[in-house]
Amino acid sequence: MEKQDNQNTNINPTESNRDLKNEENLESNLDKNEKVENIETKKTPEEQIVELEDKLTRTFAEMENQRRRFEKEKEDAFDYGGFAFAKEALNLIDNLERSKQILSNDESLKNSEALKKTLEHFDIINKDLISVFSKNNIKPIESLNKKLDPNLHQAMMEIEDDQKEPGTIIQEIQKGFTIKDRLLRPALVGVAKKTENMAQKDEKNKDNSENK
Repeated sequence: MEKQDNQNTNINPTESNRDLKNEENLESNLDKNEKVENIETKKTPEEQIVELEDKLTRTFAEMENQRRRFEKEKEDAFDYGGFAFAKEALNLIDNLERSKQILSNDESLKNSEALKKTLEHFDIINKDLISVFSKNNIKPIESLNKKLDPNLHQAMMEIEDDQKEPGTIIQEIQKGFTIKDRLLRPALVGVAKKTENMAQKDEKNKDNSENK
């Protein structure tokens, strides 16, 4: 019984040798494949230099682009960093102007010394604000008697006036401002248009009625 077990557990030398040879052949084939791949992918020194030069060129180009973007962002931050603050600060000028109009239209204050002094103080504050804005390259847009410029002015109404060329700004509703070469806000204005005579108005009303 014991002899039979020993026979079953013994390895056949022929089979063992065959397995070893198969493994050696497999490893040999793998080595050959690797050598072939290395030969095929191996580049000449000239090709490697060209490839490195191309990579360096691309890297330097990307670095230059990043430098230019950084410089542009830095310039914009320096020149226009206060854009949002300046836009909000314009509310101070608007509120001063509204307060002046309200006080000037108050019948109980008209022609009084108190109103006169108050308006003088408002004018001083307004001039100081404009001066601060001017030092920071924030300037008011000239509007009155100018031709309507859609980039700087926004027409809010048309006013009949035969003395002015149509499209000429004859009323400033809200002052506009620029900061350097950018529009901070457009000026709100009223522009002149030709007066319609009664015959023209009647004809226009007639046309409107017929179209209805």
